[in-house]
Amino acid sequence: MMRRKSVLVAVIAAVLLAVATGGTALGSSATTSRAASAAAPTAGCGKTPTLRSGTHSIQSGGQTRSFILRIPDNYTNTNPYRLIFGFHWLNGTANDVDSGGSSGFTWSYYGLRQLANNTAIFVAPQGLNNGWANSGGRDLTFVDDMIRLIEADLCVDTTQRFAGGFSYGGGMSYALACARATVFRAVAVYSGAQLSGCSGGTQPIAYIGLHGLRDNVLNISQGRSLRDTFVRNNGCTPQNPPEPAQGSLTHVVTAYSGCRSGYPVVWAAFDGGHTPGPVDGSTAEDGARTWTKAVVWNFFNQFQSTNDTTPPTSPGTPAVSNVTATSATLTWTASTDQGGSGLAGYNVYREQGATDPQLGQSATNSITLTGLTAGTQYQVYVRARDGAGNLSADSASATFTTTSTGGDTTPPTAPGGLAASGTTANGTTLSWAASTDDVGVAGYDILRAPGATGGAFAQVGTSATTSYSDTGLNPSTTYRYQVRARDAAGNLSPVSDTVQVTTSGTTTGTCSATPTVQSQWGGGYVIQPLTVTNTSTSTITSWTVTFTLPAGHTLTGSWNATVTTNGQTVTARSVSHNGTLAPGAGTTSFGFQASRPSGDTTLPSGYTCTGA
Repeated sequence: MMRRKSVLVAVIAAVLLAVATGGTALGSSATTSRAASAAAPTAGCGKTPTLRSGTHSIQSGGQTRSFILRIPDNYTNTNPYRLIFGFHWLNGTANDVDSGGSSGFTWSYYGLRQLANNTAIFVAPQGLNNGWANSGGRDLTFVDDMIRLIEADLCVDTTQRFAGGFSYGGGMSYALACARATVFRAVAVYSGAQLSGCSGGTQPIAYIGLHGLRDNVLNISQGRSLRDTFVRNNGCTPQNPPEPAQGSLTHVVTAYSGCRSGYPVVWAAFDGGHTPGPVDGSTAEDGARTWTKAVVWNFFNQFQSTNDTTPPTSPGTPAVSNVTATSATLTWTASTDQGGSGLAGYNVYREQGATDPQLGQSATNSITLTGLTAGTQYQVYVRARDGAGNLSADSASATFTTTSTGGDTTPPTAPGGLAASGTTANGTTLSWAASTDDVGVAGYDILRAPGATGGAFAQVGTSATTSYSDTGLNPSTTYRYQVRARDAAGNLSPVSDTVQVTTSGTTTGTCSATPTVQSQWGGGYVIQPLTVTNTSTSTITSWTVTFTLPAGHTLTGSWNATVTTNGQTVTARSVSHNGTLAPGAGTTSFGFQASRPSGDTTLPSGYTCTGA
């Protein structure tokens, strides 16, 4: 996974403008059917390539720009490959996308490089000032220039270009969807907003958006707005797709109906914050475990050229581990695919007579089978599938027997001694005495309810230990907590006693707010950063900045603060990750964007800051 710091500073500053592209654009005004395109190879097919995997420089728009290129290990110059761009977040880098950060290869290019398994060429461009402001369309031109360079030297299928990015990189991917809809086959926007412009924005393109309900950097409403642009363009039936409940720590993926053939729209909402790598049932961000990479890969992988009739190689013999009464984990040596459509995943079957039932599917070379019958022998095998629907030969079989439950219907005892400590304005730490169970305690569920009375308890997290830290709470607010234990058979204990917590209130501190004009144009401007500095002698845990917009000016976007307006007065309050400042420390993460009447050059004034 990317460094936690990088996620938290992935706050966006960009100019909302109608992008005018520089140079000759690759896009065309023609709209063509994408339902089943034959592979369109590039001039690089058949050539001995001069490009190698690694960092490259290119002249674009009068500037030296750079990008990282990853060519398949088994590259052959007669096979047209997919071309996939991965855009970094604000203050991220091309290297962050290419390396996968702390999760390494499993999260390289948002996890797609692992799933592509040497069937795609990957590109990680480097943004100017580590961002994608796209001023004057310069970043669109940069993408055009990279495509020309790569496709003149390497064998690329021009019907199979894709782009994706997180946060500011999501804004850049959206800009490509607007301006290069006939160049790119599909885009994936992770927690994005309209930040890099939308030149055009009227043609259809396959679109998947992913966004967290509790995103306090770019509100989910901004992601919904991007999605709805292509719901309209693609002719999909409008709807309000289902989204998970807050506190559920789950995700819901919805494919819109009624879309034009070849132009699907998918919306993936999850109960989480500003991250591209959420994990169900957890507040963690983990590129190795997140569900988003398989969802995006499957979305991209559905688009195939029609000339692939070569099946993948057979998977290796499954190795069986972690066998319980109802589940087992299988792992096997990955298949390879040389047909050009890419390895799409694996089907797992049980040998059971004339017709073998399918037990599950996986996008990777492992799966945990669930819902098995206790005390039962299973003989299983695996088949790989590619994007064109070709299936490999069967793997060798593996045999295992699920354990007996022993009639385990006994729940654990209730956790005891629930207590809270270290309560601040925004968080608290819970601890309790361990439960006991006749087989073993598997973990604990943490439940929270608002207020001293009333309000339903909802699960807000899990813990494998006897403690849990709950963060992101509101100052001067009362909460109630309970904890319950669960065992491996799924039995739940009674809930613990209830503990009540009231977060600390606000006390006036001193701080300063210094605005920086990042960019401005005829009809608007961006203030980024608006630096908040703690000028007191003690640590503050939150800050509030107020300022006045000139008459006729309207706030059109903000990031890294909770912002409200009352007439022309704007109030911006810190969010969980940037409110705590030591004496003399500052944060440069807050920013906003506003529109103004054409010809008006005035800017906001009267900045004040109070800390708590």
